[in-house]
Amino acid sequence: MNDTQTYLAAVVQMGATSDEQANWETARHWIETAADRGAQFVTTPENTNYLGPHKEKVKLAEPTSGATCRRFAALARDRGIHLLLGSYNELSPEEDGSRCYNTSVLFDPQGHIAATYRKIHLFDVDVSDAVRFLESKTAVPGTDTVTVDTALGRLGLTICYDLRFPELYLRLAADGAEILTVPSAFTLMTGKDHWHPLLRARAIETQCYVLAAAQTGRHDDRGLRHSYGHSVIIDPWGHVLADAGDAPGIALAQIDRRRVAEVRRSMPVASHRRLTVG
Repeated sequence: MNDTQTYLAAVVQMGATSDEQANWETARHWIETAADRGAQFVTTPENTNYLGPHKEKVKLAEPTSGATCRRFAALARDRGIHLLLGSYNELSPEEDGSRCYNTSVLFDPQGHIAATYRKIHLFDVDVSDAVRFLESKTAVPGTDTVTVDTALGRLGLTICYDLRFPELYLRLAADGAEILTVPSAFTLMTGKDHWHPLLRARAIETQCYVLAAAQTGRHDDRGLRHSYGHSVIIDPWGHVLADAGDAPGIALAQIDRRRVAEVRRSMPVASHRRLTVG
């Protein structure tokens, strides 16, 4: 890892559907827009390649050597950027075709896979008639936390519903993470009340940057999903540096790793911790 201290990061916001080709074209457009504006790190949301009926998602699942990852790898290589495919439906060889993994894939500027993370906490909730969902019916939970050294700093990878489990983020920070990624498809109902508070809390308690790319608007999974949007970049003090609002697009902000060191030096909470979870 080199000593890059500052760089421009971008979070992509989109409204994916069951049309994989259209989703690819949308994601590519916003990734290239971000790269054209100087972004060296770009992340897309959860379910970038497909957000439709979940049984079909499983049927369309691919290994990391499949067409979806090859497309994003080539784009990372062509634009010379670090690119996080926020998540896609990864084939699970251990399953009988009824479930797949919800997986983030990080590509380096040469188009190589630098890390993969399988979502640990699955979205099994019954909040209201508008928010009732059992992700575990079609997804297999991951088991491993993931941090990875890059030329831009040490990243800790998470996905969407993971956000509600602070012990995961404290583990990633303890493992050296400076930047946390939270690609999401947060529902409108929960997002309007919880999205910003939870993301800011994770940034403050870990003293990390948080990059949260999000889905927005309605999706064509039989009208069950309406995503909140508001892709954000948050600094280690909990300040929101950029917010994409409601519409598809990108939000950009400067990442300064010296800010992480400064915040941790001025308030060394990691060394003050007396209790652990689990």
